[in-house]
This record gives sequence, C-alpha cells and structure tokens, in this order.
Amino acid sequence: MQREGRLPAEAEDRGPREECGIFGVYGPGEDVARITYFGLFALQHRGQESAGIATGDGKSIRIHKAMGLVSQVFDEERLRSLVPANVAIGHTRYSTMGSSTVANAQPICCSSV
Repeated sequence: MQREGRLPAEAEDRGPREECGIFGVYGPGEDVARITYFGLFALQHRGQESAGIATGDGKSIRIHKAMGLVSQVFDEERLRSLVPANVAIGHTRYSTMGSSTVANAQPICCSSV
C-alpha cells in the first residue's frame, strides 16, 4: 500500500545502488558532445559495458553508442559526427536487466506517429 506523498516502502528500503551513469547538458553554442564525453568519462565507474551519446539541434537527433568504455567508444571523429547540437544526453551501462549487447546500449531513440 502506498503511503500519501511517499515512495512505496520497498523503494525507500533499497538504499543507494551502483547502476548506470547518466549525464545531460544544454548549451547553445557549446560543444555539448565533448562536454558529455567528459561527463561520461567522470561517471565511467557507474557502468563499463557500453557507452552512448545522443545530441539534438531541434531538428534532428544523432546517436552513437557501442560496447566498451567511454574512451573506446568515442574518438575525435565520432564526437565531430554528433555536432552541431545544443543539447546532449549520455549513458554508461551497468546492466541490471537484459544481456550485455549493443542492442541494450543506450541512449535509445524511439519515434511515434
């Protein structure tokens, strides 16, 4: 039974967890892909299976993700392919569900009609 204005007891009792690392940035005129790269690099301890960055410019979304550490997944060419953009989100995966495959690497982009 959920108590008014509080998380279910089982969620409160979980305590801190080591799970995926997520980093986001909004910065018109900035190299948001590179900023996100360094943010993910700092969060590498939160997930070492895969890494990914998605960037957007208001018209399109660009994504690159692969298996491995942040420094293995991204090089200068990959970071350049994610610009121009004014917003970015990055993810390092520590799997808690699902197998360790590129299909489960994030960010995941979905479209709707």
